[in-house]
Amino acid sequence: MGRITNCFDRLKTEGRKALVPYVTAGDPEPAITVPLMHAMVEAGADIVELGVPFSDPMADGPVIQRAAERALEHGTSLRDVLAMVAEFRRQDADTPVVLMGYLNPVEVMGYETFAKTAAEAGVDGVINVDLPPEEAHELSTALRDQGIDPIFLLAPTSDDRRIEKICAAASGYVYYVALKGVTGASSLDVQSVTDKLAQIGRHTGLPVAVGFGIKDAASAAAVANVADAVVVGSVLVKKVEQNVAQSDRITREITDVIARMRAAMDV
Repeated sequence: MGRITNCFDRLKTEGRKALVPYVTAGDPEPAITVPLMHAMVEAGADIVELGVPFSDPMADGPVIQRAAERALEHGTSLRDVLAMVAEFRRQDADTPVVLMGYLNPVEVMGYETFAKTAAEAGVDGVINVDLPPEEAHELSTALRDQGIDPIFLLAPTSDDRRIEKICAAASGYVYYVALKGVTGASSLDVQSVTDKLAQIGRHTGLPVAVGFGIKDAASAAAVANVADAVVVGSVLVKKVEQNVAQSDRITREITDVIARMRAAMDV
């Protein structure tokens, strides 16, 4: 049983939901990433999603696009991100780490090499936002052979047939994108999320994480009432952008958001 499953099992026994912050690795410069990961865990994160910077992040809004650009200015590569995870693991053997990114860097490295290197580094799950389950068999097999969960995205437009196919291909958890459009979109409708999660639940026993549109403690708490996990990304990456030259301030502001969300979710 992997770290992701153990995490959700533990939270279930505690009557709590997972808080999953996302940051882009190497943003605004590589040295900040690992200390920030540790600080987020101390502030209440249960799983860390680490974005792999890519030059054409088509599913991301302007905030995360600019984060990828800042990271790439420092030459942050997939291998660098895996090295960051390995460094994180020297002090934290328990917190699950999920990589979120695009398929091209993985293809360049090679599926078997990527899966083996990721497992050695301590990666627990992988989300490739541009890889549909119909085309994922080879990579998913390589990941599962190394004990890594392939995680897939569900959309508001996913019908029952699509939900069933995606859930059958996934492990660890499934990620429900609560809004149409790119990351950073607004107007989260919790009732529509509730209805969709009921539909998803008819097709899988996996935990369901909800992301996109979660901007503050109130929205995190509202989603936590109906989902197994709350994913928060753009609001954290925005804090980086607003404080690019002040690494201490980045950490303080991000951990403050996480702590407030954690407190609201646990009420």
